[in-house]
Amino acid sequence: MIQELKTSFGQIFENELLNDIAQVGTFKEVPMGFKLIEIGDFIRFMPLLLDGVIKILREDSEGDELLLYYLEQGDTCSMTMACCLQDSQSEIRAIAETDAKLIMVPVRKMEEWTSKYRSWRNFVFESYHTRLNELLHTVDSIAFMNMDQRLVEYLKEKSRLNQSNTIKNTHQEIAYDLHSSRVVVSRLLKKLELMGKIVLHRNSIEIKNL
Repeated sequence: MIQELKTSFGQIFENELLNDIAQVGTFKEVPMGFKLIEIGDFIRFMPLLLDGVIKILREDSEGDELLLYYLEQGDTCSMTMACCLQDSQSEIRAIAETDAKLIMVPVRKMEEWTSKYRSWRNFVFESYHTRLNELLHTVDSIAFMNMDQRLVEYLKEKSRLNQSNTIKNTHQEIAYDLHSSRVVVSRLLKKLELMGKIVLHRNSIEIKNL
């Protein structure tokens, strides 16, 4: 575990902190689609992502989801940190976008490390800053982009995160992430296919020229 920690966080944390994390953290390996955090959960551990991608979602009063942002290697979730510090229930859902490896850090260590390690303190502040910018981007896309633009940005980001031009998501799954309907998403995907930008397959989408 210590070697994987160094690979993902060695450029951020000093060796003493890495050793502390290895001693108290719990290693967790989860498959794609695994639900790490559910809305309403009380958070007792903060995830540090060693490998893979986690997507963070919100839910409206009718149970429809909206994709907020993704976590990648070397990231943590600032919303999870806030819940940990306030001992409040989670307002987000975290699902493994790909197979993932994490270290779950006990919440009791957060304040201790904040005062003990400058690198940890900087990491926490930087995580808040990064996630805030991503949330602002999500708000901007909803407020100022039409659904065509949002769908194209979504497909590009999915391709980057999965390092593949093939996106293995159903139209309904994409609609959930974009807080839209399957009918709208299917219509826009067909439009992109007619423009030669993608190729639609039974259970996947092949990106050609987005």
